[in-house]
Amino acid sequence: MNFIYLVIIAAVGGIAVAVQGQLMGSIDKQVGTLESVFVTYGGGGFIIGIIMILLRGANLSGLSQIPWYTLLAGPMGLVLIAAIGYSVPRLGLVPAFTILVAAQFMAAALIDQFGLFGAEIRQISLSRVSGMLVMLLGIWLAMR
Repeated sequence: MNFIYLVIIAAVGGIAVAVQGQLMGSIDKQVGTLESVFVTYGGGGFIIGIIMILLRGANLSGLSQIPWYTLLAGPMGLVLIAAIGYSVPRLGLVPAFTILVAAQFMAAALIDQFGLFGAEIRQISLSRVSGMLVMLLGIWLAMR
């Protein structure tokens, strides 16, 4: 696939995350964090279930072939959605997402460094550490 299309897809995903964060924050403030997570996951699960059934017949037989720890993706998604829904209305979109992305990068660097969860090992370099330090500075600036 063309690189430009990949960039566009990633950018659309980033926009969706920011919009979703604000919407979830509104739900969280009105009815609570658990309800926000339920609406987000419930609504998304219902829609993707319909799409999966229509396009593929909902064949989940391949799940038995994947490592057990990959099934942690669902609970990790719940943690992510709850953290976004709870932190956005209290911190604001920019500070909440700045912290979220910085934590993502740091966790990703450790996952790459040690090849956790089946990741290809990619050593932490000085440039990666420098980038994470710049992001920490960005968090400090965004929170001011």
